[in-house]
Amino acid sequence: MLIRECRFTAIDFESAGAARGRTDVPVQIGLASWSIERGHGGNFVSYLASEVPITWSARKVHGIRDEDLAGAPGLLSLWPDLKKSMADAVVVAHGKGTEKRFLRAFPGHGFGPWVDTLLLARAAWPELGDHSLSALCDARGLSAKVAEMIPGRRWHDALYDAVASLLLLEDVAQSFELLEKPVEWLVNPDTREWYRGRRIF
Repeated sequence: MLIRECRFTAIDFESAGAARGRTDVPVQIGLASWSIERGHGGNFVSYLASEVPITWSARKVHGIRDEDLAGAPGLLSLWPDLKKSMADAVVVAHGKGTEKRFLRAFPGHGFGPWVDTLLLARAAWPELGDHSLSALCDARGLSAKVAEMIPGRRWHDALYDAVASLLLLEDVAQSFELLEKPVEWLVNPDTREWYRGRRIF
């Protein structure tokens, strides 16, 4: 399938933070979608119930407090929302390891293929010293657009980061003229193919 024909759904989790003797758990989820045909939309965000307290170090990063989770749904109860957003979509995440790990709560979910915008950015702009999502958006002039699209939120909010990942993906696809290329070019980024494609077409 060509990139211009795909629907992309970005997912981001914020977590309670790692602590000795316990498994990290998600406390917020954000989803957003983008396609050439429909543009950006389909935003969804929710806090998630947690049986473990949020660590000080995690709270310092994302600002989520234990009291913010009062009455929040459990991740498993959000299966209909996740399925609606992610089924038949190319799944996007910036550093996909955390997102894939938390989605193990749904064995056999079948979501994918996955595009990791961290790997994409490292392939596209290896000269940049910082490939964190916020630094990349600053370097590519995307940060103001993220803030405009998601007013009242900030970096390390799950929805904010999901939308930022999609804007970064869109920037890569347009900057390297990849919209008419197979989606595999994003799944397994190889800039030799990107530049070869630009010379030929």
